[in-house]
Amino acid sequence: MHCSSPKMVCETKIVAEDHESISGSKKDAIIVSSSQMWPSLSGSPSSSPASLSGVEGDFKKDNVYIREFHPSEQEVVRRIFYEGIMERIPNTAFRGLKHQPLIQLIYGIVAIICFVVTKSLLLTCCLPIFLMGMRYYFSRKVILSYLECALHTDMSDIENYYMKPPGSCFWVAVLDGNVVGIVAARGNEEDNTVELRRMSVDSNFRGKGIAKALGRKVLEFAMLNNYSSIILGTTAVKVAAHKLYESLGFKHVGIIEHYTLPGMTHSILERMFFQLRYHRYRLQLREE
Repeated sequence: MHCSSPKMVCETKIVAEDHESISGSKKDAIIVSSSQMWPSLSGSPSSSPASLSGVEGDFKKDNVYIREFHPSEQEVVRRIFYEGIMERIPNTAFRGLKHQPLIQLIYGIVAIICFVVTKSLLLTCCLPIFLMGMRYYFSRKVILSYLECALHTDMSDIENYYMKPPGSCFWVAVLDGNVVGIVAARGNEEDNTVELRRMSVDSNFRGKGIAKALGRKVLEFAMLNNYSSIILGTTAVKVAAHKLYESLGFKHVGIIEHYTLPGMTHSILERMFFQLRYHRYRLQLREE
């Protein structure tokens, strides 16, 4: 199957500091804690070293830390990624509808026509169930196709795609010896940016601040490697995901309506029951 490089970043809500001092290449030299780096990224009082020291204490208490990916963790990383993307199916099918006023209008018109033609109140009341079922069907169909593509491209060989190329890296969040979260960084030397990708946290371990710490690890990586900005793109519907990015300092810079994923056919039915909005974020670290 030929697929373009997927761009969808998985939403998450969870994390910790990496206190290991690892010598070696530039991407391995991430030995500065978030409490030291964060004030340079945000001028708000809440980002001060003092406020972050309490967070570090919580991370130590929960024994959660972030380190670089090891090839032996390939399967558990793929599982976390898979489960995170699968959560998008109901979110896109149902929650996403509130951002689609034109589709809502079409569904309303269809309901009116149904009642006028059939004169059946029962059938008209059952129509929304049918429409939501079709939305779920197409959401599942497209997202499973996207997953197949992603699991056969970068997520099939994390070592070669993220760990070996300069300017890229992949990290895991570890709790009690178990991998519970993931995030990747992919550098682009042409415009001196790095993309935050594949952020996801095991649903059983959310609400511990892990996602934010995973994001901060990418920020540390970008600053230590002298990137001018960090970018990310997401089709996440949940407000919490967007608040996470904003809390890390990212600015919303645009939306692509009717975003296309690998495997989409653009048929009339698909366009009627499945739509995506692709949000673009940027965190400017320094001016070029």
